[in-house]
Amino acid sequence: MTSQPVKHEQVSHCHNCGAAVDYHYCALCGQGTALHVPSAGEFVHEFVGHYVAVEGRLWKTLALLLFKPGMLTAEYIAGRRARYVQPLRVYLTLSILFFALLKVIGPQVANFDGVKKGNQEAEASAVVVTSGIPIGDRYLRAIAENINTFIDKPAAERNQLATNGFFAYVPYAMFCLMPLFALYLKLLYMGSGRYYGEHLLFALHANGFAFAMFSIMILISKLDIGLISFLLVLWLVIYLPKAMRRVYGGSLWSTGARWLVLSGLHLCSMALALVAVAGLAIMH
Repeated sequence: MTSQPVKHEQVSHCHNCGAAVDYHYCALCGQGTALHVPSAGEFVHEFVGHYVAVEGRLWKTLALLLFKPGMLTAEYIAGRRARYVQPLRVYLTLSILFFALLKVIGPQVANFDGVKKGNQEAEASAVVVTSGIPIGDRYLRAIAENINTFIDKPAAERNQLATNGFFAYVPYAMFCLMPLFALYLKLLYMGSGRYYGEHLLFALHANGFAFAMFSIMILISKLDIGLISFLLVLWLVIYLPKAMRRVYGGSLWSTGARWLVLSGLHLCSMALALVAVAGLAIMH
């Protein structure tokens, strides 16, 4: 199929953004001033060129993220950014991939099948007693009633409700923890001269790596390869302090101490987030 003839009419303003133009391309937005209907071959050429460019950035990004702790963050801070996928896109892509794999082939996220009827009655009684305290708060009473309603449901229905709540809220909760993770880094490296945005960049890359590792673990979980699983867990553990040292510097001991504090704070934050998610799941 041949392309349509190019219209070479004299134009004074860009058809796309309206800026004044003198040559074949707009200096403001880059669109060409010579208009024509693109051929099928041009569509294919544009798609292939874009795909190759994106794929090249993708593999470079993943290579640094997975195998060189902190290097991707250091490259971005140094200004070498166009050759890599943007940090927020890296995090979102890997987190979406993880939760998709967890939902399709991962382990069950909620299981109330082992809870006996006697335990259910004890739990329900405890909630009823708590809700009977004259606190004068309708909201807390409503929570207690919802908990009682949830406990009274069959185990299969509770499993389904908890699973639905997990996948509905946890991805957003994990994303909302990124600014908090960056705040922990800001406090731990107070006086280093680093901007908060640099800590947030590190948080996106570090947690994106964690999602990538968990995704790989889910994929190989069916293969029952203990050695590979052990190596992945080991790399997951030592990755963060190595990345911290590359980006922030410092001695091995000071980095280790900061890593322990950061890990403890982040785990506590995730635990609180999961409790909040469980509450939302029960309320809805």
